[in-house]
Amino acid sequence: MNQSSHYALIVLLCSAVGLVAVLANRLTERVKIPVPLLVLVGAAVAVHALPAVPTPSEPTVERVITIALVLVLFDGGMHIGPSRFRAAVAPILSVGVAGTALTAAGAALVLHCLFGIGWFPAVLVATAVAPTDPAVVFSVLGKREIRGRSSTILEGESGANDPVGISLMSSLIAAGGLSAAGFASVGTQFVLQMAIGFAVGVVGGRALLVFMRRVTLPSEALYSLRTLATCLMLYGIATLAHGSGFLAVFVAGIVIGDARAPYKPEIKRFHAGLAGLAEIVAFAILGLTVDLDVLAHPDVWIPGVILGVTLTLVIRPLAVSACLAPVRLRRNERIFILVAGLKGAVPILLGEFLRAAHVADAERLYGIVVVVVIFSVLVQGSSVTGVARLLHLPMRTVETQPWEIGVRLADEPEGVHRFSVAAGSAAEGCTVEGLGDRVGDIWVSIVVRTTGLVPVRGDTALEAGDEVVVLADPELHDLLAAQFGRP
Repeated sequence: MNQSSHYALIVLLCSAVGLVAVLANRLTERVKIPVPLLVLVGAAVAVHALPAVPTPSEPTVERVITIALVLVLFDGGMHIGPSRFRAAVAPILSVGVAGTALTAAGAALVLHCLFGIGWFPAVLVATAVAPTDPAVVFSVLGKREIRGRSSTILEGESGANDPVGISLMSSLIAAGGLSAAGFASVGTQFVLQMAIGFAVGVVGGRALLVFMRRVTLPSEALYSLRTLATCLMLYGIATLAHGSGFLAVFVAGIVIGDARAPYKPEIKRFHAGLAGLAEIVAFAILGLTVDLDVLAHPDVWIPGVILGVTLTLVIRPLAVSACLAPVRLRRNERIFILVAGLKGAVPILLGEFLRAAHVADAERLYGIVVVVVIFSVLVQGSSVTGVARLLHLPMRTVETQPWEIGVRLADEPEGVHRFSVAAGSAAEGCTVEGLGDRVGDIWVSIVVRTTGLVPVRGDTALEAGDEVVVLADPELHDLLAAQFGRP
């Protein structure tokens, strides 16, 4: 086979894997096993059974996963947006930072006391398995979307604890051991990385927003590419400044999340698609690094399973409940947050950092991390839907809506407001004419219901879940928002 044919074969296999991963989303709605786990296991089996499938080098794995994580975090930040983030900023920061540290401390204690692993490697493994990945939770839920603050806290927690975990791991490896001087160095480096990453994210996000709103481009397709290039640039700037590039892109995504800008819906869809592809690529390439023979050793899978069980039933519930103690949450939302801390690609990436640093017994430690992730995704992931139902969490089914009605305008429209009628809000059950009597001079132009477009008349009653477009003076926005929002 010549070089061109060999490359064509690689392209064929990669595209086939991508297509299978996309179609597998239909399968997960039935079997409740997330697609990322199927991809991870499939890649591990392929590299074990087919000698022709190469194992990627450590630098290649780190570079690919880094870009994938940047895309996932930026999209996650945009999905949260500043309004949702402000509503849950205290629990997000407490669980994402303090909760991650407490979880790592508990996991290190288990590894050292139960399995005799030295303190330093135990802390490294514990740091690796502490971050969470809500995308795995939401992929299992499928079309069902959880309402309330619990989903925001879970998303924000992952966006915060991924950079926290990566920064801690890098600082620990650089310190080379546990000592008073080492802890001081780790603490200093961690605070510095977080501060610089946050600053770059805020400044860069605001600059990007100005760039998006004021600089026009000759083609619609270029707007999404500009946002992508700026996102990667912010990661590079923060990293070169010795900050957390991952935190920078997450914060930048939050900053621009709710803001209006030209082609904003297209930009969000573009990055959502990229993030989904990036997650699949991340699990595929990480699967190629997994040695099934190592995982089969009792001194790997037994500690991994026991650590996974302990994290799920003891360590995370205790750590996160302590962080959420002062936060006002419904009991069912609080319990769901405690049990829904699933692991994803970041723990395996951190395990790869550990292996690349040539820590003693690195292969075994890496195997333990992989077993914890597999246990978390398989056991916790498959039970998430049942737990959500048992807790009676408010959920709604989100059906895909492939058709869209839109109007292109050369200038930004003034006084156009779009709201969703929240259950229990003042607007629910109110007629269009009655809404005008409450608020003032407004014009309800479009009402979209699950059944389709609703003819708008004065006696048209609004229902929970309706999407409503209102023409009104910009100064009436807050008053309108109060009518449509949850009391």
